Amino acid sequence: MGRLPIGWLQLVHQRGRFAAALSGVAFANVLVFVQLGLMSSMSVSTQRPYELFHVDVMISAGNANTLTGGSNVARQWMLQALADPDVVDGMGLFVANVPWDRGETDISLTTFGIDPFRPQFVAPEIAADINVLQVQGAALLDRLARGLPREEAAAIRLQTPLSFETQGRTLTVYGTFAGGGGFGGDGYLLVSDQTLLSLFPARRSGAPDHILLRLTPGAQPDEVVIRLRKMIADPTLRIRSYSDAMAEEVQFQQTQRPTGVIFGFGVLIGVLVGIVIVFQVLSADVADHLREYATFKAMGYGQSFFLGVVVEEAVILGVLGFIPGVLAGWGILTLMAKVTTLPLFISLGMAVTVFVGTVVFSALSGVIATRRLASADPADLF
Repeated sequence: MGRLPIGWLQLVHQRGRFAAALSGVAFANVLVFVQLGLMSSMSVSTQRPYELFHVDVMISAGNANTLTGGSNVARQWMLQALADPDVVDGMGLFVANVPWDRGETDISLTTFGIDPFRPQFVAPEIAADINVLQVQGAALLDRLARGLPREEAAAIRLQTPLSFETQGRTLTVYGTFAGGGGFGGDGYLLVSDQTLLSLFPARRSGAPDHILLRLTPGAQPDEVVIRLRKMIADPTLRIRSYSDAMAEEVQFQQTQRPTGVIFGFGVLIGVLVGIVIVFQVLSADVADHLREYATFKAMGYGQSFFLGVVVEEAVILGVLGFIPGVLAGWGILTLMAKVTTLPLFISLGMAVTVFVGTVVFSALSGVIATRRLASADPADLF
């Protein structure tokens, strides 16, 4: 920089204050990392159930903002959609929450009722075992469900099935798949549509929760969606490509559900805490060395010199405070992931974003802290 590291020397001159400042910046980083981790886990857990199916277009009710919410859809719209030359097959998807009383703990399983004779609609891992669902009362269980011991899930086989009572009936699990608990349930369960209807007698086979469509290879889902919107008589239906439906639910969960909004405000609060801490530290440092700065000013040094010194301090605080912050954040998220089974982690992109943000906001605090020097008159300081 062509000069002594004045900023660094001023920070380490009072090591107690320096350590306290680093702790404050690290604390702000931990807040941001935890909230970003929770927001990221919400996005991942929202996409998980969509990944269980292999679909191109989905038809839902107008109020269906999520895969597990909204009104039913008449099956007749699937028959109309099949008239499109690019739509090769359709399937009704039934969704319900099935409780599993395990004694000390109750597990809530988001349950999907599907047609077991259409393996092309599910992910390859599930398609390999979907034939067992042709048996009434058969099920495939999420082996990563929250509250389910891993050794118990690993023991489930065709030869050693697991049975449990729910809704006054017995379900028998013959296989497992990888899902994982989310914010809306502890895990997932797959049964045939007929099995799900037997669990909920009030439901009707002609009114699934969603209609799933498969297209011919090479067909463009967006073009098919435009044609289906003109073809199907009910204008209130939400006809979307499957990828759009997933993206819209992620956005809905993050921006309109209270949980997502709270996480967003948590990130904002973490950033504000960091700015305030760095600003207070730098303002106190400027006040303590105001006479020294006045001497430099009387010697002819301009505002850019003082700005460089204070920003140097801010960048040091931001960089050195980030290291313990990311380590502590990683530890907290790892512990939370083990307890909740949520996909909580710190990605490389998240770490880079927080690091750049920490340095930028620290530098911004430094710029604000130097405003007092701009109007200071050396003659008034002695």
